[in-house]
Amino acid sequence: MNTVDEAVNNLIKEIKNSEVYLEYRKQLELLKQDPELKRQVDEFRKRNYEMQMSEDMDFGMLTRFQSEFKTFRENPLVDNFLAAELDFCRMMQKINFNITEAIDFE
Repeated sequence: MNTVDEAVNNLIKEIKNSEVYLEYRKQLELLKQDPELKRQVDEFRKRNYEMQMSEDMDFGMLTRFQSEFKTFRENPLVDNFLAAELDFCRMMQKINFNITEAIDFE
């Protein structure tokens, strides 16, 4: 194994041992205990992604989406999972940004 592969494997190990990743996995496992709620969360995530990627998005669309899911987001299982997922995604984005920035990739 070359040194880059070894470094990548070490990074993966560190990510999997991080508090952020462990909390994400914990919240995911708790959510999976309620398959219907997991399905609803997946639908929420899908619609949220589609809305964010839409070129036609406006504040009215965002407001309707937020009010439609307001009560849903108040469920502690949902809120805790989405918060943990967001923390994990931000950690991964920061890692990717730092790597790309450090190697002067254009």
